Amino acid sequence: MFAKRQSALAANAGTAPRPSAGSRLSGVLAFLRRPVVAVVAALILMLGAGALFVAVLGDPTAGSPSARASLDRPDAAAADADAPPTGMEAFTLDTLGLYQDLTAPGFALDDEGGPIAGEALITLPDGASAGGGSAITAPRRPPADPLPAAPIAGLSQPGPNGPLPMINADGRTPAQTYARPFRPNGRPRVALIVGGLGLNAVTTRAAIERLPAEVTLSFVPYAEGLQGWIDLARAHGHEVLIEIPMEPQGYPDNDPGPYTLLANAGPDDIRQRLDWLLGRASGYFGVTNYLGERFVASDTGMAAFLGVMRSRGLAFVDDGSARRRPGAYTRASADRIIDEVQSPAAIVAQLNALEAAARENGDALGTGFSYPVTVEAAARWADGLSDRGLQLAPASAMTRRPGR
Repeated sequence: MFAKRQSALAANAGTAPRPSAGSRLSGVLAFLRRPVVAVVAALILMLGAGALFVAVLGDPTAGSPSARASLDRPDAAAADADAPPTGMEAFTLDTLGLYQDLTAPGFALDDEGGPIAGEALITLPDGASAGGGSAITAPRRPPADPLPAAPIAGLSQPGPNGPLPMINADGRTPAQTYARPFRPNGRPRVALIVGGLGLNAVTTRAAIERLPAEVTLSFVPYAEGLQGWIDLARAHGHEVLIEIPMEPQGYPDNDPGPYTLLANAGPDDIRQRLDWLLGRASGYFGVTNYLGERFVASDTGMAAFLGVMRSRGLAFVDDGSARRRPGAYTRASADRIIDEVQSPAAIVAQLNALEAAARENGDALGTGFSYPVTVEAAARWADGLSDRGLQLAPASAMTRRPGR
């Protein structure tokens, strides 16, 4: 300790004398006159004054509400959301934007995993109100009148990609055997198809479990686990359709997938594509179209397609775009699409119009997509049909044999 102090004193021996206080002040003022130093000093003075203000008076915003938001740079797919989908993207959720994610944060789930929070208010024809919108709040229904498990013996044959439907030697057809049995009661009949199923697990399960068994369900052929979804739907009593992608306007920019039926394709190509699509699963009584404005207008293409439907004993139920095309084993066309405008009020208005058409004509068929708001509105609307003097029927009950 002492040695260190001694060394320090020795180091300072013989050095120049320290400047006086006056000379030191002059040096400081000269330094502060420099422009850069002046700016920095002024900034430090302002910050110090602000800190002193807060310390004395308190934070003026301390009692105000505050919120934080995290900002993420949108990815390329989100930035190009308006671009038409291509290929298999036409059947994916992100590009079509068909669903809101019911499992995302902000949606409450009940003990069984179903959403319990709704946003919109649906006014039904009898004056009752129900929630709807981005969540499905309609109650689950216990399985009612389950249909026989598929495949049923004698109604399928091996195909290149899976079992293909066929007419049994005794004359039974898939259109008859896989359809939901129906007994009319003399009232006007209303049928409804809800489609686009198999892509989103939450909305698919909700449609199966919350819609009445008489509502027909249609599934996308590209869906994973398709047979499992069809089996579950039939276990809940729903008859099933398979959606056939057909060439739309704007193809190939608007491309429903690699197995789309093309308007200029030959009969062999159409049969090969149908073999793949129809071989994806079993248990459906018929097919319906997905898009297809251009294909439906093709005489050659439609003739080949309907020929396959007839030879395999399948019904063809379209969304109204192929009304003037007879053929297949049995046929039906929808009278209206109920959810071209995806709001509770618009959907219920279309359902009311469907009821009016049934009262006028004896029956009416509607079709819609599995938007959460569509499932919600349809489930609650169907519950009051009987009280309004109508009968809910499966879509197969609306089909008719050509020439009959």
